[in-house]
Amino acid sequence: QVQLVESGGGLVQAGGSLRLSCEASGRPFSSYAMGWFRQAPGKEREFVSGANWSGGSTYYADSVKGRFTISRDNAKNTAYLQMNILKPDDTAVYYCAARNTYSTGTYIFTRRDEYTYWGQGTQVTVSS
Repeated sequence: QVQLVESGGGLVQAGGSLRLSCEASGRPFSSYAMGWFRQAPGKEREFVSGANWSGGSTYYADSVKGRFTISRDNAKNTAYLQMNILKPDDTAVYYCAARNTYSTGTYIFTRRDEYTYWGQGTQVTVSS
């Protein structure tokens, strides 16, 4: 079991930056692959970015590639999503997710149903 708590959301102007954090408690953090998803009003929850157990392998949705950076600090049991050059279309509730991984490989999970544990979400609003 792992509990995930996101923080760092807020209101920002277009072109600005935010850094989201996802603190995990429970089993050793390096046991989990991590992902960030987002859900805008009236839309499905969509994949944003993912990282393998070490953070050495990462993957991004095309819509955020080059603007967002996922990272993790296993010693602090925390994952991060640095979001730069924010756009109004980035407005959504952002969720971090985790799943057990028994592999030290580089595969990134991108589907919602591949993740077991979810945080409560943090609102990001980007004004134009």
